[in-house]
Amino acid sequence: MDDETYCAAPAPSPLGPAVPADADGPYAECVLCRKPTEHPESTKGATLCPSCAWQEAGRNACSG
Repeated sequence: MDDETYCAAPAPSPLGPAVPADADGPYAECVLCRKPTEHPESTKGATLCPSCAWQEAGRNACSG
C-alpha cells in the first residue's frame, strides 16, 4: 500500500449547512472556524461544525 495515497488530503465536505434551516435558539460556535454548530450553546467541551469535525477526523485518521 502506498502511504501517499492512504493519507491524501480529504475531499471537500459533502455536508450541508451546519444549522438546520427550521432550527431556532442560540447555537455554539465552532472552535475552529466560528460558524454556528448543530449544538446548543449549553454544550460543554469543544464544539465543531460538521465541516470542521469531518476534516478533524481525516487528520486524526492519518496521524498514526
